[in-house]
Amino acid sequence: MSMNVLFDPIKVGNRTAPNRFVYQSMECNDADENGNPTEKTYKRYEELMRGGAGIIFLEAITVTYESRGRSNQLSIIPRNLKALRNFVEEMKGINDKPLFIFQITHSGELSEPVFSRRVTVKSLPGYEGDILTDREIDKISDMFVSSAEIAHDVGADGIDFKQCHGYLCGQLLRPYNTRKGRYGGSWENRTRFTYETLERMRQEIEDPNFLFGAKVTMYEGFPGGFGTAGPETAIPDLTEPLDFVKGLEERGVSFINVSAGNPSITLQLSQPDVRLPEITYLHHGWQKAVKNVVENATVIGGTYSIFRDGKNPFLVRKKEENTLLYWGNKNISDKVVDMIALGRQILADGKIVAKLSTGEYEQIKWCTCCDQCLELLIRQKPVGCPVYDKEYRDILKKARKEEGSLKGKHT
Repeated sequence: MSMNVLFDPIKVGNRTAPNRFVYQSMECNDADENGNPTEKTYKRYEELMRGGAGIIFLEAITVTYESRGRSNQLSIIPRNLKALRNFVEEMKGINDKPLFIFQITHSGELSEPVFSRRVTVKSLPGYEGDILTDREIDKISDMFVSSAEIAHDVGADGIDFKQCHGYLCGQLLRPYNTRKGRYGGSWENRTRFTYETLERMRQEIEDPNFLFGAKVTMYEGFPGGFGTAGPETAIPDLTEPLDFVKGLEERGVSFINVSAGNPSITLQLSQPDVRLPEITYLHHGWQKAVKNVVENATVIGGTYSIFRDGKNPFLVRKKEENTLLYWGNKNISDKVVDMIALGRQILADGKIVAKLSTGEYEQIKWCTCCDQCLELLIRQKPVGCPVYDKEYRDILKKARKEEGSLKGKHT
């Protein structure tokens, strides 16, 4: 097994990533009131651009401000074009080697009703909202196509058409989606939105160097969720997810970012915590399953952050065979994945890849998987790493204190 494969370049569509590391799209809720990048956004991505990864994803950027999951979410609608163009220009001025890809999304039933319109494909208990009509879904397709064009126009290297984690596109794919009409019931109908929208995007953007890809949840982990055997069972069945990734590749997708779970419902499936680290191994299986069925698409896999430098909760492994570097190199060498993705780890240390490449292991700020960053997101606060960054530690302390004060007033 080569221990250097992580630092080898790789072809992604017609482009080349300088190494096999990917920085995942990590929502940080620090846009301005119009969904434009702020000073905090610039600061975060400046570090990531200097961080050494082969691909950097711009976090879940919404195609509409009417329905969104975050109070200060980045958006990609016509009013954002100039700000996004300036943002991309500055980021590429810092480092033009990594592929900079926008993850575009619609929150659907995960839209926060306190400040936006919660909409749903089919009402899910606990996530009820306005039921979308087929005509409204058609209009959302228009929004995705427009946003993809904006991404291209402002200089992004591609888009990740988000199909994961319980957001709108994933909601349409579920066996639970037995709605009547063009977008529910049969597998053909449940994939219609994604396939037709993707085909429209590619028709509008006639640039062979612009990348199209998708992050896909293989198993949501609840009855009727994507990757289950039917609308009333939680039994895993990869038949539809694997057919879906093949269908995406047939329609021109250059990369598949393999994921699982729904952070709002089955969080541990999407980002294993220190009490359930073994879920990571399930991700390896899902990654291999996708790798086995695609022909040319680059397969990206996540949940590697938890391995750290060997100081982790995994049992029955030697420390030197239980690290991020070991499993990343092993799984690429064994053709489980082509690239490995880091999420929470890049909030702890956005320069981790650069430090790994120069052997500065002792300088790395390793993610503890404490999920305080997730707590900030849930509280609708700007997100960073409270463990290593005092600014975000203070934001979290203040938010907790304010919540305690409010509870005291109501007791």
